[in-house]
Amino acid sequence: MSPVIAANGLHHVTAYAADAARNLDFYTRVLGLRLVKRTVNFDDPGTYHLYYGDGVGTPGTVLTFFPIAHAAPGRVGIGETQETAFRIPRGSIGWWAHRLVALGVPHEAPVSVFGETTLRLRDPDGMMLALVGVEDEGGDAWTGAEVPAEHAITGFHGVTLLLAEADATARILADVFGYAETGREGSAIRFAAGAALGRFVTLRAVGGFLRGRPGAGSVHHIAFRAADDAAQAAMVARLETAHGVRVTEQRDRNYFRSVYFREPGGVLFEIATDAPGFAVDEPVEALGHALMLPPGLEAHRTRIEAVLPALA
Repeated sequence: MSPVIAANGLHHVTAYAADAARNLDFYTRVLGLRLVKRTVNFDDPGTYHLYYGDGVGTPGTVLTFFPIAHAAPGRVGIGETQETAFRIPRGSIGWWAHRLVALGVPHEAPVSVFGETTLRLRDPDGMMLALVGVEDEGGDAWTGAEVPAEHAITGFHGVTLLLAEADATARILADVFGYAETGREGSAIRFAAGAALGRFVTLRAVGGFLRGRPGAGSVHHIAFRAADDAAQAAMVARLETAHGVRVTEQRDRNYFRSVYFREPGGVLFEIATDAPGFAVDEPVEALGHALMLPPGLEAHRTRIEAVLPALA
């Protein structure tokens, strides 16, 4: 019998942006997240990789960006993440609506989605985000910015994927990541994990819609949590034996270890380990202040810093 795989939820979401300074201002000042890591794209060291999350960068709270100056806008379509949603306290929807109006952030009127009040907005690159009111379940929300603790974002609520058809993706969510279907609304099918953070993945099957185009404001990949290397290996084995899906070799990302694959609907999935975490190369109180480089790039620090845009 195959081992039961724990449904730990999302680890992180990674997207593209155009202007690094604008991206930093929006996610730290407007949304009140903490910059938990200032590093570079290990595969393209001339590009920042900025990580935003809660106070310590807990898996299930971290949204990351590759800011590429003058990047053309992306286009959301099938095979992509349509929406990335954060959790906020249930009673904070009104406070956030007023804040978005005051700051001129494009947003929509609150709506009910699967019975939860949802406030949709767009970041400066047009990326679709949502704030979802939930019962307070604690967490290490960051309160070092303009957002008070009682209204702070506490992590991911989930993501919505836009697909031509949902069945094959649904089977992987259930069989490999341990998700269970919890409801349907129109073309949307919601799946839930057991974890509080990054609990939901919603699939929207839209048939022959346009395919997505990568660019500023589009999501590059979503990552699911694996407690450790053994849990990750079990997921990889299930993918290969039960679903015929091949994954990449494991790649060391300094703060987690990752494998990648394209799920049947075309979305790039990652499986990332919880360990070692963001405090592996700097203390928690200093997270995000300095440019951190992996050992293999440290010898090139001067050249790398010379091409990266200035950040506060």
